[in-house]
Amino acid sequence: MKSFNWQAIIFDFDGVIAESGKIKTQAFAELYRPYGDEIVAQVVQFHTQNGGMSRYRKFRHFQEHFLHKPPLTEAEEKALDIRFSELVVEAVIAAEAVPGAIELIQQQAERIPLFVASGTPENELKVIIERRGLKPYFKEVRGSPALKKTIVAEILAKYALKPDTVLVIGDAMADYEGATANNTAFLGRIFPGDSNPFPAHINTIPDLRCLVT
Repeated sequence: MKSFNWQAIIFDFDGVIAESGKIKTQAFAELYRPYGDEIVAQVVQFHTQNGGMSRYRKFRHFQEHFLHKPPLTEAEEKALDIRFSELVVEAVIAAEAVPGAIELIQQQAERIPLFVASGTPENELKVIIERRGLKPYFKEVRGSPALKKTIVAEILAKYALKPDTVLVIGDAMADYEGATANNTAFLGRIFPGDSNPFPAHINTIPDLRCLVT
């Protein structure tokens, strides 16, 4: 599946451009450590099974289903968000790139529009992209609170892109579902050694080097 067949590429960020998936896992574990090992294990399992879901939806799920507490207030959610950002942003900026990602982005940005669609809060994501020196390569950088399928739909509409000419690259079911809901092509990236979350018919790759022409 060579990238030059596509008229646009939409990338997820964590686990597709940067090797930052494990950083987020560690941050969730740290946030919920005061509640004990059992809660931490539940939090980590839910997070890893729901890649691409926004952290806010996860915070609310943990509050209701694991901690069995009243819904988070706006102030409580904001405090969690700030603490999470403190734990992850600098580490994500410094994280290694997925092999082949930077080469692919630099190469394809010269010929087709590239986009980022991530579950990371949009303002934070834009800071990370800029600090990593990647901002010039992307037409748009989009993140939560918008759902992935909504972001993909809006990109397709705004740039008058035909779905079957667009490739979405992601590492989680949320990415796959966002692509499927909009009838785009999809390619799954699986970190070597991790289990495959995708249906059997989906093409997967261990990194992005095979897409560099």
